Amino acid sequence: MKELFQSVRRTPYQSVAIFLVLFFTLFLSTAIFIALSFFHSFLTYIETRPQVTVYFQNKASTKEIFKLRDDLTSSGKILSIKYVSKEDAFKIYKELNKDNPLLLEMVSADILPASLEIYAKKPIFLPEIAEYLKKQPGVDEVIFQKDIVNQLITITNILRIISYTFFGFLIFMTVVVLIAIISFKIALKKEEIQLLQLLGAIRSYIRYPFLREAVFFGLASSLLSFGILTLVLFYFNPFLKSYLQGIPTLTLDLHFYQLAVWPINLNFLLITLALSICFGIFISTLASFLAIEKYLE
Repeated sequence: MKELFQSVRRTPYQSVAIFLVLFFTLFLSTAIFIALSFFHSFLTYIETRPQVTVYFQNKASTKEIFKLRDDLTSSGKILSIKYVSKEDAFKIYKELNKDNPLLLEMVSADILPASLEIYAKKPIFLPEIAEYLKKQPGVDEVIFQKDIVNQLITITNILRIISYTFFGFLIFMTVVVLIAIISFKIALKKEEIQLLQLLGAIRSYIRYPFLREAVFFGLASSLLSFGILTLVLFYFNPFLKSYLQGIPTLTLDLHFYQLAVWPINLNFLLITLALSICFGIFISTLASFLAIEKYLE
């Protein structure tokens, strides 16, 4: 550790430049990761809101409706299905029209249809579900907000493409800038490196001090950027609570794990910190490795 700080003091301007580049890169990338996590999880929540509502004819029996419900559930594409009986529909109607007694007198539970409110796991499944329901016996009407679902799918796909493109560009830009700065550090230690080569030092021995510095800068910059972002996140926590009022939880689907994003929790923060540290160490060591390899050639 003493040798590490001595090396940093010997090239202070280059060291500060490396730290600042890494800090701003990690600050920006971590902030965008948190924002995208919230946005993706919010979109996932919204994706489950569009529904297919199917109304049944009066002649349709409860047994037929429940069989159709079970068939849909077994398809693996359904998040949840809510059965609304004639009596339930009448209660909803009375609640909506409680201030208009005339309308209440004109309607009874017998003339209101039973229905199923269907929520799909993904909006892309909804058109298929709607078409399937239209072909079933006893179905009177199927209501499906196709335009809203298509817009959600489009927004989600565009967001994914933008995020992948941005992170790819960010990694490329940061590595290129770091290689240029680290090359200056290597040039300042040209005589030491040549002496080590004359003494027969292997490449890994020559690379070690630079890679050690890279790990140190990556770790330090990631910890500082994450600490500042955590303070900012908790500062805006009251605003988030008011904005997301009524939404119990937001989760991010990582395929292998369902990460709870909201409410803010320790697991989300620890995973974000771990990703930030790994990203910072990766790009700093990659740039150092490429710079020293180019010089040793």
